[in-house]
Amino acid sequence: MNERPEIADEREGCQTASRISGLDSVQPGRVVRVKKLCAGDETDCRLREIGVCEGQIIRLIARHSSLICQVCNTRLALNAGLGRAILVEALS
Repeated sequence: MNERPEIADEREGCQTASRISGLDSVQPGRVVRVKKLCAGDETDCRLREIGVCEGQIIRLIARHSSLICQVCNTRLALNAGLGRAILVEALS
């Protein structure tokens, strides 16, 4: 997956506004809420179809060669590039 230049700009702006970061930077065991998808129209649509959408709660299970996360009682494996494009906010 090719990272679009505007993703980095959106991410940078969001990080200064609040506690928003990419899913790829979350520590295993943490629970986060999806704030924005920045992977491109087709990929964003597919992520929403499998339950990864704005407002959704996600628990990161593991970070190895891929990110293993739990979404709606289902475990998903996502590559790190895709994890970078899923902007999340930590829950207290």
